[in-house]
Amino acid sequence: MKTKVTLIGAGGKMGVRLSNNLKDHPEYETSYLEVSEAGLERMKSIGISPSKAEDCIPDADLVIYAVPDVAIGKVTANYVPQMKAGSIGMFLDPAAPLAGHLAQREDISYFASHPCHPSVFNWEPNEKDHYDYFGGIAAKQSIVCALIQGPKEHYEVGEKVAKIIYGPVNKSIKVTIEQMGILEPALSETFCGAMITALKEGADAAIAQGVPEEAVFEFLMGHINIELALLFNQLPGGKFSDAAIKAIEIGKKKIFKDNWKEIFEPESVKEQIKAIT
Repeated sequence: MKTKVTLIGAGGKMGVRLSNNLKDHPEYETSYLEVSEAGLERMKSIGISPSKAEDCIPDADLVIYAVPDVAIGKVTANYVPQMKAGSIGMFLDPAAPLAGHLAQREDISYFASHPCHPSVFNWEPNEKDHYDYFGGIAAKQSIVCALIQGPKEHYEVGEKVAKIIYGPVNKSIKVTIEQMGILEPALSETFCGAMITALKEGADAAIAQGVPEEAVFEFLMGHINIELALLFNQLPGGKFSDAAIKAIEIGKKKIFKDNWKEIFEPESVKEQIKAIT
């Protein structure tokens, strides 16, 4: 018997990726919900049609909420009460669960999974596959998964679906929902997004000083590559030169506040999640 899945937000930018990976899978009978005109057009482009919520949610074994963080409170308030007892509500981000936006129901399970996206250290033999930056199409990526509530066997059910919707997946890592909140948004967006934005601003500053744009791009991309490899143990025995270490210390003192690591503390993570939801 096929597992019945309902995908809410099936025509969204993320939802259509998931829809594409689920629509022909032999183990799942998937229904799709979408309200926006743009989303309906995307669904049509991959050959799927929308269903009515009342026809699929009460019968679904698993309901995937592929909707934006800012809308998920309203969407879950509407659809979670319609889910059958013993089913699983799956979320693609830890924000809504950690923000307290999920309806309190003890008779259903909640599960969350998020893609890591293809690593800068990943390699695909096919050039087109290699440049699948987002993942979920051709390049391998890892995912993180958390069972928020429910029987432990539901973790495997959720993880199996996560490996399909984000596939090809080379590694699935089990975390708590609180740990997932540290990963997203604190580490990946609040910290890493800010750092990478600063990298671009630094490149722009060098260009403004008269350095040719091509030289800035090639020099920066190459140094990002080698420095990541050195710091994240991709070059055993490799290390920064003494001069580079001195330059790094000068940079850290000029750029960072002493308390910058506070963004990973629980209260700060909660504030970040509140801001984006």
